[in-house]
Amino acid sequence: MPRAPRPPQWLIPDWPAPPRVRALSTFRCGGASRDPYASLNLGSHVEDAPLSVAKNRRMLCEAAGLPAEPHWLTQVHGAGVLDLDSVTDRALPSADGAVSGLPGTVCAILTADCLPVLLAAASSARVGAAHAGWRGLAGGVIEAAVRAMGTPPSDLLAWLGPAIGPMHFEIGAEVREALLCADPGADAALKPTARGRFMADLFALARRRLMRSGVERIYGGGECTYSQADKYFSHRRDGRTGRQATLIWIG
Repeated sequence: MPRAPRPPQWLIPDWPAPPRVRALSTFRCGGASRDPYASLNLGSHVEDAPLSVAKNRRMLCEAAGLPAEPHWLTQVHGAGVLDLDSVTDRALPSADGAVSGLPGTVCAILTADCLPVLLAAASSARVGAAHAGWRGLAGGVIEAAVRAMGTPPSDLLAWLGPAIGPMHFEIGAEVREALLCADPGADAALKPTARGRFMADLFALARRRLMRSGVERIYGGGECTYSQADKYFSHRRDGRTGRQATLIWIG
């Protein structure tokens, strides 16, 4: 008989969020997908078998005791952020961030090297999530998510989830220029290489954006998707691969 898949596994953010704020970031193991998506692929846009993705999402909902199906966004590497409290249709428009103040509404971000950023108000009245790859950072998705929270930035906490680390994220001069355009002081997060290219630190870039937006309490950062093949999907490492999810909601 085929061996039953292991249950989904995940990372719990280490941050002083209010007790009602719940969050997790999934690992790649514990699902039904086969290579190259093995095994807890939660992305429906990567050519994995639709039935496997649907099963993985059901398994995650059950194992994590989610209060509802997450709102899976159609992410486009932009700066659009949805207020899920005003959304009535499950067929969501394209966006790269979501916020909510309603208990039981699950914000979700899919990644495979890009940086998931979680936000929570200290009052626990609002939560949010943003998809911050280099394009999103350059476009201002973090600033848009902070504004969409509708809470004074000084009341917010942020958590930086798993992403490609600064030892592995090599970019060209054109990407560097795009990142510096709106944040000229970010040069220290873009280290030059002997090949005339640059190693980018997404965690440092995101921290700068958050602090410039008035968010002072920032946690996480340092979990590298590229270097931990047993735990995370990585598009830069593997090319064709799955997606992990980072979720946040009010319990």
